[in-house]
Amino acid sequence: MVERPASTAHSDPADGGSRPDRSASAGTAAPSDSVAHGQSGGGSRPFAEGTDDRHHRDIQGGAARAAVFGISDGLVSNVSLILGVAGAHPTGGVIRLAGLAGLVGGACSMAAGEYVSMRAQSELFQRELDIERREIRRHPQGERRELAKIYEDRGVAPDQAKQLAAAMMTDPEMALETHAREELGIDPSSLGSPIKAAASSFGSFALGAVIPLVPWFITAGLAGVLASVLVGALAALVVGASLSAFTGRSWLRSSLRQLAISAGAAAVTFGVGSAVGVSGMG
Repeated sequence: MVERPASTAHSDPADGGSRPDRSASAGTAAPSDSVAHGQSGGGSRPFAEGTDDRHHRDIQGGAARAAVFGISDGLVSNVSLILGVAGAHPTGGVIRLAGLAGLVGGACSMAAGEYVSMRAQSELFQRELDIERREIRRHPQGERRELAKIYEDRGVAPDQAKQLAAAMMTDPEMALETHAREELGIDPSSLGSPIKAAASSFGSFALGAVIPLVPWFITAGLAGVLASVLVGALAALVVGASLSAFTGRSWLRSSLRQLAISAGAAAVTFGVGSAVGVSGMG
């Protein structure tokens, strides 16, 4: 989604001031399929979402993408913490406690951050939609001309742009959705749920964080360190390969890059733990 520039914000019609001309800034909004698929006829929906539009939304805001990145965060964070503690104090109970604390604390932090971020974004977008709804109700002709101007600026013939804008404005909710997409770059049906986003962040981070911790419930000492490194490395390769589905890069290159990042972070924390800690791995 594209945030609306501050310079194009609406003035409240209730204050008696003149309405600002938003058509100049509207051209900066992300192009929508509503022009490419628009029809000016009858009662049918004037635009339809095409395959490309769905594809781009999946890339930008897909739940699978967010989950993979959450798992990556949890994995790198906790494998680094566990090995850092192991370098200083190899007692199994201490390492398990540190790993659990890292898992819960990190997952809660991710969930809280995601909730606050999504909540603020949702409230901002809802405010813009409320303003747009009021403008459509109070100044329908001006909004119709504004929408037609947006289409003209994008290469639609003037007559067709006027017909398309008029068709969009026949239904208030359709008009709101169209203005939100074309002018504000907002999809009213895809604002997202802060609670669901927070829960998803918590779960994905916890899933990644638990992977290097599992061996410490089975073994300890040097065996625990080696097992944690092994399962962490395998998980990093899988996460890297999964990320290649979103980046379009080679899965091998993506896997090796993720492994290198995870190994580098773990090596640094293990070295720090060894430097400030004591003894061996017994």
